[in-house]
Amino acid sequence: MKNFDVRLIAAGLVVFFFLSEGAAAQSGQQKNGPEVLLWPSGAPGSQGSEDIDKPELTIFLPSIPNPTKTGVVIAPGGGYQHLSMEKEGSDVARWLNSHGVAAFVLRYRLGPRYNHPVELGDAQRAIRLVRAHAAEYGIAEDHLGMWGFSAGGHLTATAGTHFDLGDASSTDPIAQKSSRPDFLILSYPVITMMSPSVHLGSKRNLLGDTPDPALVTLLSNELQVTPKTPPTFLFSTTDDQTVPIANSVMFYEALVRAGVPAEMHIFQHGAHGSGLAPTNPQLSVWTDLLIKWMRERGYAAPAQ
Repeated sequence: MKNFDVRLIAAGLVVFFFLSEGAAAQSGQQKNGPEVLLWPSGAPGSQGSEDIDKPELTIFLPSIPNPTKTGVVIAPGGGYQHLSMEKEGSDVARWLNSHGVAAFVLRYRLGPRYNHPVELGDAQRAIRLVRAHAAEYGIAEDHLGMWGFSAGGHLTATAGTHFDLGDASSTDPIAQKSSRPDFLILSYPVITMMSPSVHLGSKRNLLGDTPDPALVTLLSNELQVTPKTPPTFLFSTTDDQTVPIANSVMFYEALVRAGVPAEMHIFQHGAHGSGLAPTNPQLSVWTDLLIKWMRERGYAAPAQ
């Protein structure tokens, strides 16, 4: 092929690239941020070298100021078997960015290939990693929350009830950081591993077919709340036919008993997995209630 032809092809590819980028911008599409492995040298307990064996964070930093220096680790749902990475991940991250909040979407390992405590270990590592790089991400170490949907809500509630302050003697600067979220956001969460309100698929994928009863109790987060559990915002619907509303109610009641600041909003109608519910005018108001709660606690900038 002549050099002239090669130059024409190259120029055409460049034009195509810019036209594609422009079309994506006009249609409202946005590219995801950089991806960071939680353990670049290999995750502990890894059973392979595929993407599913490599937990990671996708980083979304706001293009507008983040005056409260707040960040949120997002745990998408999917019954501990798959992940709703767009509706309960990147869409949520961009919503937070639009309010001047940094976001970090967590791809954690899943069952049945991986069982507890792997998932919790991934969540804790994500929180520690973001804290270790807080200055780089423009956030404060004490303004880092976690937001989970469905089974990701269970993982978030687990992170909020099973945490430590870090290992000061570790040679790993990430391991030195606390794994406690500063606040929790739980959207139609799985909470209990006990009948009659358990979501059986999440239980089986997280704990296996015949879990030890002690483990079932340990991972029933309504039983693990203490006064040190982070302040929590809960959203769910009575109509949820997948995860019984009792999950949210039990966790809220436990928070109140422990004296933990909590706010819960239960809508009558709305299917499970609604995410931000942008096309449902009756349900989408829930995010207005959330941002109001975040502002009141200093986790989002005041409304302009």
